[in-house]
Amino acid sequence: MMRTRPLKVALLGCGVVGSEVARIMTTHADDLAARIGAPVELAGVAVRRPSKVREGIDPALITTDATALVKRGDIDVVIEVIGGIEPARTLITTAFEHGASVVSANKALLAEDGAVLHAAAEQHGRDLYYEAAVAGAIPLVRPLRESLAGDKVNRVLGIVNGTTNFILDKMDTSGAGYSEALDEATALGYAEADPTADVEGFDAAAKAAILAGIAFHTRVRIGDVHREGITEVTAADIASARRMGCTVKLLAICERAADGQSVTARVHPAMIPLSHPLASVREAYNAVFVEAEAAGQLMFYGPGAGGSPTASAVLGDLVAVCRNKLNEATGPGESAYTRLPVSPMGDVVTRYHISLDVADKPGVLAQVATVFAEKGVSIDTVRQQGRNPGSGDEVATEQGGGGRRVGGEASLVVVTHRASDAALSATVEALRKLDTVRGVASIMRVEGE
Repeated sequence: MMRTRPLKVALLGCGVVGSEVARIMTTHADDLAARIGAPVELAGVAVRRPSKVREGIDPALITTDATALVKRGDIDVVIEVIGGIEPARTLITTAFEHGASVVSANKALLAEDGAVLHAAAEQHGRDLYYEAAVAGAIPLVRPLRESLAGDKVNRVLGIVNGTTNFILDKMDTSGAGYSEALDEATALGYAEADPTADVEGFDAAAKAAILAGIAFHTRVRIGDVHREGITEVTAADIASARRMGCTVKLLAICERAADGQSVTARVHPAMIPLSHPLASVREAYNAVFVEAEAAGQLMFYGPGAGGSPTASAVLGDLVAVCRNKLNEATGPGESAYTRLPVSPMGDVVTRYHISLDVADKPGVLAQVATVFAEKGVSIDTVRQQGRNPGSGDEVATEQGGGGRRVGGEASLVVVTHRASDAALSATVEALRKLDTVRGVASIMRVEGE
């Protein structure tokens, strides 16, 4: 039987996502009521600019006093979609104190202070749900937190930022440079006017912290995540990846160490083979590849951002939280029982693609190979070519050659076997000291093999 008294919902923020949440709550009110077992009522909407016209929302619900709204005492659920650290953090904890559970899409706050928020929710017997914080409409948090709760997740590898995936995809498919691809992403609305959070990897790093914490039942903050963006990725990197049968993606990678005693979390561009499922993720789509002991390999794919997809995840959480409210129960809270340390980036082991600008004279290849050997980094392949295209001076050699005089400058591309990031860093530092190495053009990890 359906309860007649409605569950009251306060909405903090009414931008692209918030306005879509309000619209769906209104237009799908009967369906939501049937799924929950009680009607839901939008009881107030906190905004910064009350004069802005918001279609479909009763102006009487609009307020600029978010604190007063969450303190009302009759609010059952607070939906927070304002983003940022403050005032969101204070508003969420205040909501818990005054009897409301919370649905949030705030990845930055959860990655920074998730432990504090979970503790506050547990203290007051409230729910904290945040499916929308990681990958838009893609069901990912709940499967990791609930469906795989009885399994052991060893690795999470994913594309979790649509802006950067769009840019890299355009660079790969059209030959565009980074700036040109970014301009197109901005024109289409995939990139913000200030794209720093996306292109420098901050957005993906926050999501990686949340995913690692859930997957490995430990506390991972955004400061624990190694972060590199895509601003240094060049057309030459894309072309090199293509020659290797790879493509370039900005990846969030969360791994449990082989001995199970630590975890790592990192975000950086990487080359992945075209045969890998993530290689086919195009434009602004997201996808996450999960490897678990019993379940094996799982892949989650879909739109990772945007008003409607993100609102879908918010409403899914709203239904779950409201059901819990009716049953006088709470859902799963933070699971951080393992307390595993987060290892530094230097401990990460993978393969590398290094492009060097070198003097074009005999013995260069041998000098470079010696440095790699001294630092314990094994070379898989080497490609050397001259810089005078069309003059007949280009050459490509595999490992073992001593280099050839070809006239002009030369480019040396080295692909390694698996090595630690610390060993690779020491190798690059030593290479920069060689008189014959004029510069390290790029370094890119090779993943997903």
